[in-house]
Amino acid sequence: MAASIFLLMSATPAFASALFDDDSPIDITLSGPLGTISRERQDEIRVEYPFVLTIDGKEVPLGVRVRGHSRTYLCSFPPLRLRFEAGASDSTVFAGQDTLKLVTHCRNDKAHYEDNALDEYMAYHIFNLISDVGYRVRLLRIRYDDTDGKLKHLDRPYYGFVIEPDDELAARVGGNITETPGVLYSRLNAIQTARVNVFQYLIANMDWSLVTATGEDICCHNIDLMEIDDELFPIPYDFDLSGVVHAKYAKPPEEVRVRSVTTRVYRGYCRSPIEEVAAALDDIMDLRDEIMAIVEASPATNNKDAEKRTQFLGRFFEEAAEDREKLISKFDQDCIGGR
Repeated sequence: MAASIFLLMSATPAFASALFDDDSPIDITLSGPLGTISRERQDEIRVEYPFVLTIDGKEVPLGVRVRGHSRTYLCSFPPLRLRFEAGASDSTVFAGQDTLKLVTHCRNDKAHYEDNALDEYMAYHIFNLISDVGYRVRLLRIRYDDTDGKLKHLDRPYYGFVIEPDDELAARVGGNITETPGVLYSRLNAIQTARVNVFQYLIANMDWSLVTATGEDICCHNIDLMEIDDELFPIPYDFDLSGVVHAKYAKPPEEVRVRSVTTRVYRGYCRSPIEEVAAALDDIMDLRDEIMAIVEASPATNNKDAEKRTQFLGRFFEEAAEDREKLISKFDQDCIGGR
């Protein structure tokens, strides 16, 4: 039932990448001037440095630079962008890739930060169950080799993950990523939008918006827009400030009057008909077993963190099962804007 519910279009995917076709972790070594990159993570100009990625004994030259915004200030070990040289990654699982976003572990000294990355990976994986129009991810176990010899606590592999490039997603679903200063609700695909609303509540994410963020020129905040057959499909990303990740640096937005990011607050817009939101809730409830299987199978550095995320997501399903109408009423009362 779930497979038929969540197909959002009839077109057969025209593109598939071996990198994102499997869920098994990939073991790699990433060698280069990590100490230099870490020192320069807050610089406005992002300098790319030569690195070597080693996989299955094959050395792949590539360029690496810092990427991202808030994490470059909040994390001592920044997120990275990997750029592969043409043809260099042939005969590896990275064949055909150009640039990839790498989500890293934020800090080297505490396992909690590694679990944050694993929980964010899990959130992407959950959304892949909810919609085909979402970024796929691939888990990595990365042994970092700092050729500067400056960084400490890199004596073991760390989990990280790479995110499907937007052009690869566009080719897979038969659409195009579009940039616009604003979006008309009438152009949004109603089913996808409602499912995004409920998904963000499920993971307790308040760090997103379907309007243009302050200081930005294009819509939206932590949402990409995919145009398919004249409709816009919102695609969520960046879940590090969500309750399910519960990063130590995460705080609720100032406009939301709660003390912790683990408090679930519905942030969908009132323009989404409550009937569509109710249907999205029912669809996600139908996936309860599959979602909880992902949660329980996702790696963690310790059992305590694994138990916390299982309990946290389990409470959403308990809340919905206990009183569906009360939860739908809560969505209706807490939505943003007027109807």
